[in-house]
Amino acid sequence: MTTAVPDRVEPAGPGMEAPSNGNPPDFATTMGHPRPLWMLFMTEFWERFAFYGIRWALTLYVVQQFFAGSGEGQAPASRIYGAYLALVYAAAIFGGYIADRVIGYQRSILLGAAVMSAGLFMIAWPDQTVFKIGLATVIVGNGLFKPIISTLVGKLYAPTDDRRDSGFTLFYMGINLGAMIAPLLTGWMAEHILGGTPQMPTYKIVFITSGVGMLVSLVWFWFGRRQLAGIGLPPETTDGGKKNLLYVLLFCLVAVPAYFFLLTIDAAKLQVVLTALFLVLCAMLLIEGIREGKTARDRAIAMLIIFTFNILFWCFFEQAGSSFNFLAESIVNRDFSGWIFPVGWFQSVNSLAIITLAPIIAWIWVKMGRFNPSIPRKFGLGIIFNGLAFLLLMFALSRLVDPATLKIPFWTLFMVYVIQSVGELCLSPIGLSMTTKLAPVRLVGFGMGGWFLSTGIGNNLSGIFASEASGKTGMTVDSALSSYTSGFWILLIGGVALFLVAPLIQKLMHGVK
Repeated sequence: MTTAVPDRVEPAGPGMEAPSNGNPPDFATTMGHPRPLWMLFMTEFWERFAFYGIRWALTLYVVQQFFAGSGEGQAPASRIYGAYLALVYAAAIFGGYIADRVIGYQRSILLGAAVMSAGLFMIAWPDQTVFKIGLATVIVGNGLFKPIISTLVGKLYAPTDDRRDSGFTLFYMGINLGAMIAPLLTGWMAEHILGGTPQMPTYKIVFITSGVGMLVSLVWFWFGRRQLAGIGLPPETTDGGKKNLLYVLLFCLVAVPAYFFLLTIDAAKLQVVLTALFLVLCAMLLIEGIREGKTARDRAIAMLIIFTFNILFWCFFEQAGSSFNFLAESIVNRDFSGWIFPVGWFQSVNSLAIITLAPIIAWIWVKMGRFNPSIPRKFGLGIIFNGLAFLLLMFALSRLVDPATLKIPFWTLFMVYVIQSVGELCLSPIGLSMTTKLAPVRLVGFGMGGWFLSTGIGNNLSGIFASEASGKTGMTVDSALSSYTSGFWILLIGGVALFLVAPLIQKLMHGVK
């Protein structure tokens, strides 16, 4: 998922057949796939474990630690969370360039893992300034790590290798397994270790555990990278690339305070910055498309339209890590005969649903044959399913509230995550692939940047929306119902609109499927 792929071919390791014509070495196989796939699988498993281990706890921790548990902290916590996710996606653009052009994939992953782990340990320190510096450090490390490792998976297979798609499917399972297990483990630990209780979890154990997970990822890749036979090494230089590595380290030292500053400004101002970057990027893509001719121009327009709807999807999907946490904490009945279902465990529902439903939905697309929806209509379905999740919340908050406890049934929020996952499966898997096909030939990297930025803008907006759902004094049934009702109508109108204009967008795509 980097912004470009270098043209050179890396040398093979000892005892391995050297690549020719851009093809990878003749790797030994395990379960029918190149053996390094499993090393990358576990490296990514632990990185996702670390990333999703903290995701559920961030907003809850901010309220508990820096606002003494007051509901007044929910709105600023949601805005910090949205800004953090937005900047994670923005950092991926720079990380892809650094890996492609400066230090190579292997060093980028190692450096990113080290920086990320440092940031994860920092956010466990109970000081708001250190917390935000830690988040900024995690952002920089994630930008160097996350966009790169998927590219290494692609380099294990020749372009015509029939195993390529199934290899990425297996790798995707590693992502979701890490994302599923992390909240289960860290959620339990927060309530049972270092004095934590279901009523007062100890969130710092979440961040420490995630930091340890990131170190495991680092060590795993450090020892396993020999299997790659030179794939992902930096270009040959007289000093072994040490000077470039030093430049990147200096970049990281500058980037951390820059991201810290962006985390501290108002979310609305950050939105202006992100939107300005996005508009400049879109203008460059459109100008290049016009230069390349009518077909490239039309495809660029189609891509930019879909980017806009992508913002809409992620704005509401990412309530999972912000307002849905506060909903689960105070308005969802999690009591099962005295045992309290941990708030963090809801975060595992999405990954469990993805693992379970992905093969089913893929089978449905195949069985539909010529009636298989086009890319724009799949995006539209994704937005509509997202809207249906909010419709269920509307129903629960208006009809199913227990008058004695002022809480809604457990199953409603559980099913919200499942329904959102169906929407994600309609939209997310095809986004990056679509971008590489529609972007002007000379600006594919900028096209990928547009995808990342549109997702990041949606994430920042998610924090702003979540802050409205919590109001000034904390989430109530009325504030949640009002905001989620608005969310439903926005998603429904957006999804239906995209579904209706899909034939026009498909025409602009000139045969891209």
